[in-house]
Amino acid sequence: MVQWKCSMGFMRMENIITIDGGAASGKSSTSRLLAQRLNLLHVDTGSHYRSLTHALMRLGCDPKEHAQVVKGLEQLSLDSRIEGRQSRILINGSPVDEEQLRSEEVNQQVSAFASIPEVRAKLLDYQRSQVELCEPGGFAGLVMEGRDIGSVVFPDARWRFYLEADAATRQARRELEGQVDSIQQRDQMDAGRKTAPLKIPEGAVRIDSSALTLEQVVARVVSAVNLNNTAG
Repeated sequence: MVQWKCSMGFMRMENIITIDGGAASGKSSTSRLLAQRLNLLHVDTGSHYRSLTHALMRLGCDPKEHAQVVKGLEQLSLDSRIEGRQSRILINGSPVDEEQLRSEEVNQQVSAFASIPEVRAKLLDYQRSQVELCEPGGFAGLVMEGRDIGSVVFPDARWRFYLEADAATRQARRELEGQVDSIQQRDQMDAGRKTAPLKIPEGAVRIDSSALTLEQVVARVVSAVNLNNTAG
């Protein structure tokens, strides 16, 4: 069993697991199961960008119109609601329906909106503030997934992982989820943006999930956490 330090003064580094990787690399499934196994609060930052994308589109914002997006962001307030082991983002007091988050319209625009520095800046402090929900909620720590968690959001987190898989495997997973967007196109947009691009965080443990089951991936993360915890 992993022993976590629960002091708020140390939670930011000691009790955080970051899971980064491209689309359909297994981040969400791995993070959800880790949250169950280790009593962690699960935060999916992909849903943050999807929620903002949906909200900005409803305001009529075009990601190519910078001033329009900045003005739209000023109309959006962010808050959280804990559902089970997951922290769900609220936009102006309300969550965005999961079906809307995964809509084709949002799929096509989320990378474009996520590449805008002001969008990322609005979410950065919000994402970091999620650690403050752990102790009051009875959680031992935080597992946060995304594309820049171990490199930008929590670069000093003690346990940082990067999940990867071959393109064919990830595309097949995406299609099983009912998504039709191109994995390669998403990768190019996420890795090519100037602000907080998708990359392997320095010092992160890399796990190729192409030929692994979910249980095997989670076992590798837990094993690494236990080894590091024993060593530290």
